[in-house]
Amino acid sequence: MGRSAMESSSEEELEDDFPGHEWITPQSSIRAAYQSQTEKGIRKICSELLELKDAIENLCGNMQSKYHAFLRISEEVVEAEQELIELQKHVSAQGMLVQDLMSGVCRELEMWQKYSKEEHVVEKDFESELNEILSVGTQDPRVIFLDKLDILLAEHKIEEALLALEAEEKKYMVTDNSGKESDTEISAYKTALLRRKSTLEDQLVRYSEQPSLSITELRKSLSGLIKIGKGSVAHQVLLKTYGSRLQKNIEGFLPTCSVYKETYSATLSQLVFSAISKVFNESSTLFGDSPTNMNRITQWAEYEIEVFARLVKENSPLLESDAALRSACICIQTTLAHCSCLEIHGLKFSKLLMVLLCPYIEEVLDLNFRRLRRKIIDLASNDDILLLSPQEGSPPSGAVAPKMTLTSSGKKFMSIVNDVLDQVTPMTIVHFGGTILNKFLQLFDRYVEALIKVLPGPSEDDNVVESKEPVEFKAESDAQQLALIGTAYAIADDLLPAAVSKFFDMQKDKKGTSGPNQGLGPGSVYSTEYKEWKRHLQHSLDKLRDHFCLQYVLSFIYLEGKSRLDARMYLEGNKDDLHWDSDPLPSLPFQALFGRLQQLASVAGDVLLGKEKVQKVLLSRLTETVVIWLSNEQEFWDVFEDKSIQLQPSGLQQLILDMHFLVEIAVCGRYPHRPVQQLVSVIITRAIAAFSARDVDPQSALPEDEWFLESAKAAIHKLMLGTSGSESDLEVPVALHDEISDSEESTSTASTVGSEDSFASANNDDLESPVYFTDPEA
Repeated sequence: MGRSAMESSSEEELEDDFPGHEWITPQSSIRAAYQSQTEKGIRKICSELLELKDAIENLCGNMQSKYHAFLRISEEVVEAEQELIELQKHVSAQGMLVQDLMSGVCRELEMWQKYSKEEHVVEKDFESELNEILSVGTQDPRVIFLDKLDILLAEHKIEEALLALEAEEKKYMVTDNSGKESDTEISAYKTALLRRKSTLEDQLVRYSEQPSLSITELRKSLSGLIKIGKGSVAHQVLLKTYGSRLQKNIEGFLPTCSVYKETYSATLSQLVFSAISKVFNESSTLFGDSPTNMNRITQWAEYEIEVFARLVKENSPLLESDAALRSACICIQTTLAHCSCLEIHGLKFSKLLMVLLCPYIEEVLDLNFRRLRRKIIDLASNDDILLLSPQEGSPPSGAVAPKMTLTSSGKKFMSIVNDVLDQVTPMTIVHFGGTILNKFLQLFDRYVEALIKVLPGPSEDDNVVESKEPVEFKAESDAQQLALIGTAYAIADDLLPAAVSKFFDMQKDKKGTSGPNQGLGPGSVYSTEYKEWKRHLQHSLDKLRDHFCLQYVLSFIYLEGKSRLDARMYLEGNKDDLHWDSDPLPSLPFQALFGRLQQLASVAGDVLLGKEKVQKVLLSRLTETVVIWLSNEQEFWDVFEDKSIQLQPSGLQQLILDMHFLVEIAVCGRYPHRPVQQLVSVIITRAIAAFSARDVDPQSALPEDEWFLESAKAAIHKLMLGTSGSESDLEVPVALHDEISDSEESTSTASTVGSEDSFASANNDDLESPVYFTDPEA
């Protein structure tokens, strides 16, 4: 202590002699810091040791308490063993008492027999005598039978009990008991038999409902129920048993439905209708043909079919997928085939099945064709028209030219159609053929709409849509446009009808054999007429043709320059009378039109090889479109009604010559020209009326009609010489056949009249903005 005090004092003196600096730590501070840390560590260790001590004490206490509990339980076990020993002794004592009682009774009987004075008493064994006395009230054979039957029922010897009961009932029915017993005794015995029969019935029902019971054992059990007069119960048990087994089979199969997406419905159908057929056969064998039983089978089968329809819907793959379509078609085919087999036995479920499955099948068809319509939208926009290839996979047809080519979009369209047809089964065609045919019409109409968006110029109905959704590809050249149109005509005229020919062949066969069809819905194949279906295809083609012709004609009508078709050209021309002109020619726009038609005919001859009818339809419609536009373009006629402009007779002559020139184009082209003639007559009459109202006398200004005809022919001849360069090519390139049938002309006329309004509306709405149309010289 003295030393430490001295050291501390010396340190303090050193600190006083040498004052501290910021970078020097005093010794006292160092000692205080380290000393405090050591004390904290020691205190922490002491605390942990105390906690460990408490834990050990608790553990020891728990072990001691558990040991005492174990000792207590051991003592209780020993006490229980002693009680069991006492109980055994008590039972032994009771047994000895019973034995003594039996011995006493036997001695009493022996004494009674020894001192009996009745001579007719026969000696008997003591034990048998005892049994006789004890069973003094049970000597009745009926009671004995009931006891025997009770024993058989208690031991579940069903067959033996059934035979004994059957034999007793026959014996009881044959034996004449009149006068020997009272009605009360008979009634009591009947009640006893009925009670035991009810017990036997319960045992037979429980035995029949065992899942592992074989068919042979089930038949025996049901036969037993029939023997005891419970046929109705037996039939219900039959239905219930097969129903439970069917449910078990279905539950075992359902987990695999996702694996067999296309055929799961056929397997379910096989399970359900196989069970129905087995129930019918078993019922006929065991119960015979009873109307009551048939009604029960029908009700049970209808319930199982409703469950089947629900399971088909619940386990179906994605409804808009090919697998769902295939599965639905297979389902209809297999289930209706099963129904037809059952109809032989008087069980008719076809109508019920169609009522249950029709909404599901129609939904699958609708969603699948929606998916296909979305797919078709991209066909034309991604079409590589330059890569033309011969038809592949198309059915042979004499109407299809062997050299006809299809664009890739057309091949993809037919591939889509054929993919659907590959999924369809005969029963699907019968019941849903009409719906599928109408869906094909919608697909083709959507395909035509996609082609219209690819062609130059705006659609009549989709101007806004086109501006928002630019098409990746545009068919700019005549060859590309004609290739698209030719493909559409090839599909509508040949490929699609040939692909669905089996639909209408089935329709003809059915009508030829059994007459009108009953029980088929509006979506069946018999609800669609071939002519009506083809007419809808033609309507879609007409939309494509009219759009092409309209944009093609408007592209030169609104062409800038001298070739622009404008009514003012009839005011600014030569003021001399054309009648005295040695070589009158049509106006420049109509000369340009003639040149473009020749050029288009030449391209069509190469692109539409084998489709001469399509060439003729397009070229004829192009000429009609020009005339229709002139008839309905009010701005064109407003020029002649402007009183500030002076009209000359030469203008009227030029206009009429141009109209005759249009007719001559159609005549030389050898395609139907009557529609053009009719429209030209209307235009000439209107032009004469307009000029007459402006003091131009048509009688003195116009030469004879023959002059216009000859001048138009001469103009055609001259223009063709200028185009070909030789007189050997006087035949117009657009010529296709030597003669035009009246039926073709009437058809073209009908289409013209039906489409005039559409062209008029197009002129009123669309011609306001010529920037949408393609410049042919660009």
